[in-house]
Amino acid sequence: MHPALLVQDLRVSLRGRALIDGVSFALDPGQRLALLGASGSGKSLTAAALLGKLPAAMSVSGRLQINGMDVPLSNRRSRRAGITAIHQDPMSSLNPLVRLGKQLEIPLRHAGLSVPAARQQALELLVSAGIEEAERTMESFSGELSGGQLQRVCIALALACRSTVLVADEPTTALDMVSQAKVLDALSLYSESGHSTSVQSASAGAMLFITHDLPVAAAFCHQALVLGSGRIVEEGSIRSLVERPKHQYTKQLVEAAHADFDSLPSEATA
Repeated sequence: MHPALLVQDLRVSLRGRALIDGVSFALDPGQRLALLGASGSGKSLTAAALLGKLPAAMSVSGRLQINGMDVPLSNRRSRRAGITAIHQDPMSSLNPLVRLGKQLEIPLRHAGLSVPAARQQALELLVSAGIEEAERTMESFSGELSGGQLQRVCIALALACRSTVLVADEPTTALDMVSQAKVLDALSLYSESGHSTSVQSASAGAMLFITHDLPVAAAFCHQALVLGSGRIVEEGSIRSLVERPKHQYTKQLVEAAHADFDSLPSEATA
């Protein structure tokens, strides 16, 4: 079986200067892989390359496969089938002038559902994503909801798109602890099969979870890549990276987060 996402020797450069240098990894269906690193390490730039959203001035090379199919890498902005994204700022993914229900219904209608069926599925997805007042949310505009609520709407939208791979780029950074937990619960739907809604296929989605927050990654993912200055400096299980970091850069990340880890449940890094 092919991996859901395969990245080989990804390189991004600007005027001859390498910004991402030889990044390679694979994601299997249902896998949650954390891409860790401090600000400026190249995490979001890696995401932009995978999503086809690099600035035109940058050049990109390497190999990208989604579901075993080669996808051309290009520095031209384009939409890519099979991969979707959730960003730190959910407003960037939502149209402020269109009711949220209509935005959720669009991919469902494209999948062949009737208007009533699409609305019902949109409601189910909002409920699954932890939205308590789904009917009211359907009629709301993005400016009427909190950041945590909007992130859960974006997760419902990602579920509606039924893509193979989800790139979650710092989705919890701007949220309080309670909202973070709710968003992580909603994100877990993406990598689990057998949901109550018929919108989801039987196969689980693969997720690249990009964050600088090591405790959050430890609570949500089992495997991780550590990115430093555009290169993968260490990879392995979250537990091994936390308990036995090998690279000096990883040791610095762990030391910086040490106080937060003291408050984590023991099962979080199991």
